[in-house]
Amino acid sequence: MKRGLLIGGAVAVAVIIGISVFLLSNLDSLVKEAVEKVGTEATQAKVTLSSVDISLKSGSGALNGMKVGNPKGFNTPAAFELGGISVKLDIASVGKDPIVIKEIVISKPQVTYELGDGGSNIDAIQKNVDTYAKQFSSGGGVKKDDGQGPKLVIENLYIRGGKINVSAAFLKGKALSTPLPDVHLKDIGKEKKGASPAEVAKKIISSMTKGAGSAVGALNLDKMMQGATKAAGDAAKAVTEGTTKAVGGAGETLEKGMGDAGKSLKKLFGN
Repeated sequence: MKRGLLIGGAVAVAVIIGISVFLLSNLDSLVKEAVEKVGTEATQAKVTLSSVDISLKSGSGALNGMKVGNPKGFNTPAAFELGGISVKLDIASVGKDPIVIKEIVISKPQVTYELGDGGSNIDAIQKNVDTYAKQFSSGGGVKKDDGQGPKLVIENLYIRGGKINVSAAFLKGKALSTPLPDVHLKDIGKEKKGASPAEVAKKIISSMTKGAGSAVGALNLDKMMQGATKAAGDAAKAVTEGTTKAVGGAGETLEKGMGDAGKSLKKLFGN
């Protein structure tokens, strides 16, 4: 009996060691799969990751080529292209709950802000992430304990050197770009002794959305749209009346009616 217990214990240890070796040897692919799965579910847009390189020995890692596509109804290829993402883990916390991430740096992300009839793609993604995160909140959705793994604490998260590109029908295929404000978030999940991956995703997307909204707001898109619509109407009137005077008036209306926004739009179209 005792011999049987010893053999059974040895088998159990061997299985555990085998599982551990498998998990460690396949860690990069498992992380890649998890990021793509959770990201796609949260944003309701296809999330892809080119590669993952994580070293538990040094506690450092990199996620390369991460892209967040667009929800249905939008035409641009991607809403977010996150460039290089570097990660520094607290090695002592690996295998515990919560896992502590000392630093995440997202370098040179590119955001494409597509303005549609019902709002922007960024707003749509934000709403999707908010809805997804509520399922894991303490308020209780069916997915509260749905195997999402250990909670996370992120001590520092930086988003640096980003750029936002604006796409809208009235820009007629042209791109309007402006810098994205840098972001520094501290102690994500610390107050609650850890945040779920969904809550972390919500925090990051919310910060990028806020920065994108601030950058886009500075472009005065509403005035540009109004000015472009007015100019188009005046140009049509000029063609109908056959007068060059009306054509000149359309350009003056565009610039006077839009101020600095009008100048930006004219510069964009090379006029």
